[in-house]
Amino acid sequence: MFATTAALLLTACGDGDDKPSGDIEGADTGASPSASASASTPSGVKRPEVTLPSSFRLTFKNWTSSDPDEQAVLNDGKEQLRAGYAAIIENKPDGGNALAFYDTEAGLSQDREWLKSYTDKNVTVIGELPVFDPQATLFAKKTKAQLRYCTDESKAQTKHRKTGEVVGTPPGTDPQVSYVVTMQKSEQGVWQTVSTNSKRGGCS
Repeated sequence: MFATTAALLLTACGDGDDKPSGDIEGADTGASPSASASASTPSGVKRPEVTLPSSFRLTFKNWTSSDPDEQAVLNDGKEQLRAGYAAIIENKPDGGNALAFYDTEAGLSQDREWLKSYTDKNVTVIGELPVFDPQATLFAKKTKAQLRYCTDESKAQTKHRKTGEVVGTPPGTDPQVSYVVTMQKSEQGVWQTVSTNSKRGGCS
């Protein structure tokens, strides 16, 4: 699912050999990551508020759509990714409450394997990870969706919690990773991640 080479790459879950890491543009930058209940959305569902530290920036470029249904997919997909990186930074291999909120049971099982690829090695993520070229497509009477996007790992690294060793993308390795996320809408109206597949390269 995630690639481990001489360096731990920053790619997220998926069929590819790499692993993602990074921050999202517009992410919160508190002193430490945390998750707490946020205000209710128009649908009445309280979504967890995910905070990332200033040491790791996830930047989301053009993460908007004129279609409100597509925008809902983009919003929940973005927060799911932020929740995953917050769990890595907080050293929570189980993902914590926020990731469980944005994942189905199958999605959480996959993401926990991704998280352990970091926590088992006692590393966290630092730097900046741009997330760009989002495309949301809805199916099955708008109850299922596919979210595609790319990341650029050139400015994101892993850092060993004990030794402080920092490792980035190895020279000669394409820093861009493409993702395909399968999602489904919960009874509460939350777009939850079912599975994530990644492939190094394939980004424009």
